[in-house]
Amino acid sequence: MRLGLIGLGRIGAFHATTLTALPDVDSLVVYDPFSPAVQQAVERLGVEAVGSPEELLRAGLDGVVIAAATDVHPELILASVGAGLPTFCEKPVAADPREATEILTRTEQTGTPVQIGYPRRFDAAFIAARQSVVNGELGTLHTVRSTTLDPAPPPDEYVRRSGGIFRDCSVHDFDAVRFVTGQDVEEVYATGSNSFAPVFAENDDVDTAATILTLSSGALAVVSNSRYNARGYDVRLELHGSKDSVAAGLEDSWPMRSTEPGTIFPAGTPHSFFMDRFAAAFRAELSAFTEVVAGTRPSPCTVADAVEASWVAEAAALSLHQHRPVSLDEVRSRKALA
Repeated sequence: MRLGLIGLGRIGAFHATTLTALPDVDSLVVYDPFSPAVQQAVERLGVEAVGSPEELLRAGLDGVVIAAATDVHPELILASVGAGLPTFCEKPVAADPREATEILTRTEQTGTPVQIGYPRRFDAAFIAARQSVVNGELGTLHTVRSTTLDPAPPPDEYVRRSGGIFRDCSVHDFDAVRFVTGQDVEEVYATGSNSFAPVFAENDDVDTAATILTLSSGALAVVSNSRYNARGYDVRLELHGSKDSVAAGLEDSWPMRSTEPGTIFPAGTPHSFFMDRFAAAFRAELSAFTEVVAGTRPSPCTVADAVEASWVAEAAALSLHQHRPVSLDEVRSRKALA
């Protein structure tokens, strides 16, 4: 199949490498306004290049991958599905969940499938954890713990336009909790602190956050996030039930040092970056998209899924600033009235 890729920044360049290595992808057409990035991709991967998104959509494609900046996600999604092309887009659908909800309605009207990029849904350990829930192996689920700790903060300019830690980082945990448990989030309580770079406080953000999610069954999910975890990139998910407990992310490259005498686990080199930790998941995610393009699989992460995670992030941001629990119904109502 012939795919298009819009955006050749950090994640876009990574996707270009992955896509050209997939057996079902015969050719890749790319666009980015930064010409050196395009030239590098052409020389490194032998891809085709075009001069605009409009030209890309007219290039005889079977599907489109969007890895451009967040502020152009809505228009690119609508343009792609408007051209009848199955579309993959990195999260979020839009910076604001109200706008994302409008995109959901408009994409559903076209009937063209859209897949949103949440790679933890394609990680083998997260999938196995999900299966343990589906199979009833854990009994009644009472506690979930989801963790994302970055080894170092992103650049200041990224922090200024990210929308804050809940919308940029924690949202991956929020989606993972929903995916693995199969439950919706009903209420959120969030708190946070700043101990390091002033850029976070200057942008009404925090560098460390903790969020408690009340799920539809009454189970509690505790989400921990930080921009500063010197030992490495730490992503884990724990599920605790009345019959058993399981965890994703407890392997030899887990960035943790045990103080138990005689314990050598974990013994491997700690993960240092999300592309390292989730390399296989990213490949599985884009491979799944080729199945969506081929019409052999429905979208495994829909616009509706992404919108729900965005509403949870919105509730967490409001909870942080107002120091109180916030229901998902409340934030939806607030946005509807805005």
